[in-house]
Amino acid sequence: MRDDDERVKRPVRHEIGQGLDTLSVDEIDHRIALLQDEIRRLEAARTAKQAALGAADAFFKR
Repeated sequence: MRDDDERVKRPVRHEIGQGLDTLSVDEIDHRIALLQDEIRRLEAARTAKQAALGAADAFFKR
C-alpha cells in the first residue's frame, strides 16, 4: 500500500464535459473553486474590454 505522499496526483486542470465519476468530493470542490476563479478572471477581462471599446467609441464619435 502507498503512503499519501507517494500517491499519484491528478492534474488540477478541468476540461468541460470531463467525466466526474473518479473524482472525490474534495477534488470536485477544488475544481469548482478553480472554475469560479476563472469566471471572475473572464468577467474582469470583459469589463476591461468593454471600457476600452467605450473609450474608443467616445473618442472617434466626436
